[in-house]
Amino acid sequence: MADLALITGASSGLGEEFARIHAARGGDLVLVARREERLKALQDRLHLEHGVEVMVLARDLSVPGAARSLLEELKDFPVEMLINNAGFGGHGFFAEQEWETVRDMIRLNIETLTGLSHGVLPGMIKRGSGSIMNVASLAGFLPGPLQAVYYATKAYVLSFSEALANEVRDQGVIVSALCPGATETEFFDRAGMDGVVVRKFGVASCRKVADFGYRSLLKGKTVAVPGFANRFMMHSLRLTPRWLATRASRAVMEKK
Repeated sequence: MADLALITGASSGLGEEFARIHAARGGDLVLVARREERLKALQDRLHLEHGVEVMVLARDLSVPGAARSLLEELKDFPVEMLINNAGFGGHGFFAEQEWETVRDMIRLNIETLTGLSHGVLPGMIKRGSGSIMNVASLAGFLPGPLQAVYYATKAYVLSFSEALANEVRDQGVIVSALCPGATETEFFDRAGMDGVVVRKFGVASCRKVADFGYRSLLKGKTVAVPGFANRFMMHSLRLTPRWLATRASRAVMEKK
């Protein structure tokens, strides 16, 4: 398989769009998500439209050891691009959430992302080429009452990506954190966020966000924030007192 991209959370949303973009450029793919039917339908379309090789693996990446198991299956395939897109959130007070849901969120958003990065990075360094995109969020720049764990996981992803990018900057490897704001995906529905204030501000096109993230990765941009308003917010958050940012964050997460 040539110019191989491994994409997690590839059955819909940003993951599906990343797959379409990479296939259109002639790159082969390994697509990972839980929903096998959707993966196979996407596999057929991409092969038909672009003639690329597409491997699909239906996996739950929130289970213990998911990253190691996946990497073992792909040990004979050199991954040139890793897009860690799989992740989920939840809405509500931390003390009222089911521990199993919180635990799985941490495993998927942090542990699996880190494990996959650790697994593919040595090969990239040895070849002197490769790229890793970690899908973070604008949420990574501030605390998130009513989404406390999700925001914290994205802060980890952002910090981890920035540090890793610095470590490999002279070894031919690119690491980029994509930090979108509200985006047209299944995220809100899965997180039980129908009616939250932030949805009233409008959401970005999934395709536009994916295209921005992919182009930013190719350009070697360490932190990629799509949209002028989001970039303005990011810079403003860096200057805003944390207590005020936290209050504002809660305000847009309330259900009205």
